[in-house]
Amino acid sequence: MKPAPFTYHDAQSLEEALALLAEHGDEAKLIAGGQSLVAMMNLRLAQPGHLIDINGIAGLDGIERDGESLLIGALACHADIAGSDLVREACPILADAAGHIGQYAIRQRGTIGGSLSHADPAAEWPLMAILMDAKIEIAQPSGDRRTVEGADFIQSIYTTDLGPDEVLTRVRFPCVERDEGWAFKSFARRRGDYFIVAVGATLALDGAGRVSRLRLALGGMEVTAIRLVEIEQEAIGNTPDGDWIEHIAAAARGAGEPADDQHADAEYRRELACVLVTDALAEALNRSGRG
Repeated sequence: MKPAPFTYHDAQSLEEALALLAEHGDEAKLIAGGQSLVAMMNLRLAQPGHLIDINGIAGLDGIERDGESLLIGALACHADIAGSDLVREACPILADAAGHIGQYAIRQRGTIGGSLSHADPAAEWPLMAILMDAKIEIAQPSGDRRTVEGADFIQSIYTTDLGPDEVLTRVRFPCVERDEGWAFKSFARRRGDYFIVAVGATLALDGAGRVSRLRLALGGMEVTAIRLVEIEQEAIGNTPDGDWIEHIAAAARGAGEPADDQHADAEYRRELACVLVTDALAEALNRSGRG
């Protein structure tokens, strides 16, 4: 199928994009990489009357470090993030996750801002935003900016806190500590497919080798990625070893309320979660330098 008729706009500034959104309201959609939107338009699941291309807006694709934060512009494509030396140094789990997205062509066109705005529950960037306590920066039609926590921005399946007249401009991630271990694990039926279940983890230890901080999040278990906050808190002060990993993985197996669908049933997802958490924690522990 082909998309329904629409009017194309080539925005050359953020102000122009915001003005077009304000003018055309619910009839307008932003497009950057178009890896999700174009497919939906071809199936006529989305039929915007006005398509606003924001690729011409300078400065929205940058990647830079700001103290202990990593700033990634909304137009940064997955391939650039995966291949960035700065990302690999400051927050390597982001580069690893980006490298798992789709196929080569998709990584060359798809953007972090587009993925977050689309909020597919089986996509890597919503999981990373929730795992890493990302801060989503948003431009408003008034010219003001607002910032939303990643867990608050991703509200449900294909649903975010982004207003119809707003533009996601960049994402702020915390840098990992020098000796902080990390791991991203996912399972899909074929490489490049959306994952069935994914796990992100970071692990920091104190001078005695005990857990000082654990971040742990699962994707594919609910309509959004879920952060396992109680498990994280209970982990603090424990000495990580094989028995500890087994205990955490067993607890993660019972997290969320996974549904049966055409890709996997709930029990299969729970088994995957257990296996992937086991692998992720073992890898994060090894990267911490104390494994």
